[in-house]
Amino acid sequence: MELAPIIESFAQAGLNVFDKIFGLFASPSSTVSVWSLSLALLIAAAHTTRTRWFAKRPVSWRVIRRALFPRRLYRSASTRADVLFLVFNTGCSGLLFGWALMSMHFVSNAAADGLTNAFGAMPATGLSVFWSSVILTIVVFLAYDIGYWFDHYTSHAIPFFWEFHKVHHTAEILSPLTNARLHPIDGVKFTNILALFMGTGDGVAHYLLGNGPQEFKLFDQNAIFLAFMYLLVHLQHTHLWIAFTGFWGHVIVSPAHHQIHHSMNPIHFNKNLGSTLSVWDWLFGTLHLPSKKRETLTFGVEHSTAEVHTLTGSLLHPVRDAGLVLWRSIARVRSREAQSSVRQSAPSPAAPG
Repeated sequence: MELAPIIESFAQAGLNVFDKIFGLFASPSSTVSVWSLSLALLIAAAHTTRTRWFAKRPVSWRVIRRALFPRRLYRSASTRADVLFLVFNTGCSGLLFGWALMSMHFVSNAAADGLTNAFGAMPATGLSVFWSSVILTIVVFLAYDIGYWFDHYTSHAIPFFWEFHKVHHTAEILSPLTNARLHPIDGVKFTNILALFMGTGDGVAHYLLGNGPQEFKLFDQNAIFLAFMYLLVHLQHTHLWIAFTGFWGHVIVSPAHHQIHHSMNPIHFNKNLGSTLSVWDWLFGTLHLPSKKRETLTFGVEHSTAEVHTLTGSLLHPVRDAGLVLWRSIARVRSREAQSSVRQSAPSPAAPG
């Protein structure tokens, strides 16, 4: 057996992974791009400086650096696991998520064609292409956000899905790289649900507005979502307490909202499930407003071991545990069916003579 072709194949695979990782950090639309991370760092530094200034505490570059990058952040097994997940999920992203990205267009076309066949073509709205595009961009963004909430809700409410989503919650130290701490099955579920919601929203909007408007995008990303990503999303997985309360706390997910979502305190379980808007949590009763003052939170899941910070423990154990959940559910259903069958076949008690 010749070794050269094998070595060449492994080398090419390595280069492909390197290219994906480089693109992940270089592309302005990436959720972990150097551009968005840099802006998040500036916002974090400004917030820390402002907080310390008003508290009349010392402000210096050394103090700010230590506040933003405490030793526990880069020395923890949790952070190292986040890096491993980033590399792993980047390497298999095309295999896992490609179908879902294409299916959004399929769902959009199916929704528009279905409405046209059912109700006929819509008359012209009279709106300019610009305003139609504005509406389309808002609709697609809202479809993304409600789709995110629905996916997140089912991942917490359904035990089978929770076993996969729990991988994300095993992070004991939050950093922007925690976004990559995602089980592949959880990722496939997420992208397909988004494709369904966003495709439906896009199709309905095009049916109502016509085919002229185009979604406003920046770097091939919905412009509204990209703005939220650069300003807030990275800060959700950090130790910085930036809290929106009152009216804005009911509308926008602040970093403190999402830190509460990761909390091990039972009163915080299954709360603050939104991505960028907290409106859905407010409407569906899953909102927990943060306080202006920092709350003491502990992150992670109960009864976790060191294995949760390894790829083996995070990839294989959830499959085993989800299988056990499914098996027990099937067993309970069969048990109820058997009991119901016994009750139906049992003779009726004789009437008193």
